[in-house]
Amino acid sequence: MKKFAPQIIMAVILALLIASIVGYQHFANSSNSATSTTKKDPKLEKVALPQLTNAVSENESEVTLHTSYGDITIKLFNKYAPLAVENFITHAKQSYYNNTIFHRVINNFMIQGGDPKGDGSGGESIWKGKDSSIDSGNGFKNEISTSLYNIRGAVSMANTGADTNGSQFFIVQNKKNLSKQVDENNYPSKIYDAYKKGGVPSLDGDYTVFGQVIKGMSVVDKIAEAKVKDNASGEASKPVNPVKITNITIIKEAK
Repeated sequence: MKKFAPQIIMAVILALLIASIVGYQHFANSSNSATSTTKKDPKLEKVALPQLTNAVSENESEVTLHTSYGDITIKLFNKYAPLAVENFITHAKQSYYNNTIFHRVINNFMIQGGDPKGDGSGGESIWKGKDSSIDSGNGFKNEISTSLYNIRGAVSMANTGADTNGSQFFIVQNKKNLSKQVDENNYPSKIYDAYKKGGVPSLDGDYTVFGQVIKGMSVVDKIAEAKVKDNASGEASKPVNPVKITNITIIKEAK
């Protein structure tokens, strides 16, 4: 077997070591480069953001919740959450929400209602027992859109997990700036700015936003500030003197 001088062997080992280090450094640089060059999808800056205007467009509906604390006017997004809007409007027409209460109230978070039982355990969709293709018994599916977010004043469906929407809904009330919880690369810039004025970004993606308060946020705030006590689960969210939704007026229904 042919032998190699020690100097040659050392030179080969050194060369392999340098190549290994250079190769690792190249891999590390490539990985860091991929992370640092990750940018926002430009399409996000082009999506419609109907929550940021009080104007009611042709493809939006408008309703007023008459409560024992005052009126709350909401526009509904038929285009982006057709199931949730149809469910809400049909229930309203059938007086399903009349004399129900806001049974769960947490200041600087949200107010929740729409349960005929008044304790958070009830409420069904308009399709339950009638159309199993939409509601097989557990509720209808979530409708998540890059155009709608849980900013202050958003009206969203309450659920007990994905695709379990019934009749309960909540209005996002938080006034605090939670924009630090927002990943700017995953949000339109205008929504990031909107979260500086309030809202709960952690709800995005898990709850269907189907409306936005356009008048009466002072009433929402007043309801949220009501005195509460512990509910059956030990959460301090049960109003001592519950606020009622006496009835709902449908001002405009998009076709």
